[in-house]
Amino acid sequence: MLTGALIFLVQTALGLFITALLLRFYLQWARAPYRNPLSDFLNALTDFAVRPARRIIPGLWGLDLATLALAWIAQLLELLIVLGIKGYALGSVGGSALAALVMLSTVMMVKLGLYIVIVAVLIQAVLSWVNPYSPLAPLLNSLTKPLLRIFQKLIPPIGNVDLSPLFVIIICQLLLIVPVAHFETTLWRLFS
Repeated sequence: MLTGALIFLVQTALGLFITALLLRFYLQWARAPYRNPLSDFLNALTDFAVRPARRIIPGLWGLDLATLALAWIAQLLELLIVLGIKGYALGSVGGSALAALVMLSTVMMVKLGLYIVIVAVLIQAVLSWVNPYSPLAPLLNSLTKPLLRIFQKLIPPIGNVDLSPLFVIIICQLLLIVPVAHFETTLWRLFS
């Protein structure tokens, strides 16, 4: 029982930090307005780690790779701690276990990134119906626009209803079901 509670605490604390880092990266990638409450919160929460990491890890094509690398390292650390709490001895397996952990942390980050996209699209769609002039609307529009634009070019509105959010969510769900779930299940079996 204590083991389960400890794992829950580790996954919650590191999961929230990883989510904050991925959100910070995604906001920067989508060129979201920099001065908004969410960005201010994420910067205040993650600056202690991101600023020193930027000195070591350079950006690429305007992307903050230090933030992405920190999210990946935090995900790897979470997996190592959870497996350590469960009593799995990583030293006995060696390089194959480390390679599996590296792949698993990458898959879990992709999974979390897809969930972030789904939530952003859902909130943006609901907000566009309920309160399109909300202070969050410009931020959500800038986050979802690059993904929605792909489907808006292909599928015209039907009866003045934009179906592109539906297609983005369907694609994200398919990605979660087929490749992500398959890789995650396969990699977790190595530690069972």
